[in-house]
Amino acid sequence: MKHELSILIPIYNDDCREMVKALSCQAEVIEELKYEIIVADDGSDNSQLTIHHSELSMLPHVRYIRREQNAGRAAIRNFLCREAQYEWVLFLDGDMTIVNNQFIRQYLEAEVKDVAYGGYCVGPGERTCLRYLYEKECEPMHQAKERRKRPFQHFHTSNFLVRRDIMQTYPLDERFRHYGYEDVLWGKQLRKAGIEITHLDNPTGFYDFEDNAHFVSKTEEGLRTLFTFCKELRGYSQLLTFTDGIHIEAVRGIIKLWHRLFGSLERKNLCGRSPSLRIFKLYKLGYYLSLKN
Repeated sequence: MKHELSILIPIYNDDCREMVKALSCQAEVIEELKYEIIVADDGSDNSQLTIHHSELSMLPHVRYIRREQNAGRAAIRNFLCREAQYEWVLFLDGDMTIVNNQFIRQYLEAEVKDVAYGGYCVGPGERTCLRYLYEKECEPMHQAKERRKRPFQHFHTSNFLVRRDIMQTYPLDERFRHYGYEDVLWGKQLRKAGIEITHLDNPTGFYDFEDNAHFVSKTEEGLRTLFTFCKELRGYSQLLTFTDGIHIEAVRGIIKLWHRLFGSLERKNLCGRSPSLRIFKLYKLGYYLSLKN
């Protein structure tokens, strides 16, 4: 059993107070555990949340760090690792929910050599919510037995344990300032280095679904990130694999024409109250291929 743990939570306009309280309660009752919880605010523009989060430092072993400038998803995690003092570090996204009262203990008792990913489960949502529909469709792939089939491709930074020295030797690529794929490239980097990823059934809960318009915008941002780093990410993205397989230029042209003619109507559906996952997949394909114009 591990006896030292740094819990690291990067946030941006997220309210993580309930998560931190739950983690603190779990850690406090584990005998002989040396731990710390560090919350790093990556330049949030919600001043009310900033005030609330400043109260976190009143909890035992909790430190709150407010950064004025947004550094990006990769850089804030690298920063947190440098701030950590213990051998093992546990990264958690600030918008996740702790759903298991033995969550920390399960990580401490797990046989992990280098890196472990615990996964996430999808909470209740509305059929009018595109993000909820998308996550529910993908939920079977979140199970540990499925993730183990392609351990490096099915890794995410929302809930993972890593030895601090590994994270320091192989930091996340700080070119990834915008949404998406910094964790995918890190998985590829670990594979090249011969570092093992253990997949555990120790999920956090994904209960906080953004509105449809916000999710579509985030998806578009992620597709632009994928396009920018397509050479590095080849073989680690299903969309890239699919588009690379379209060898007939006329077919690409038809898809791009469709997107130019009907993309705005597809987007209207996705942002409305009856979003279609089929339209979502078609929209992503057309949007990505149209980036090459």
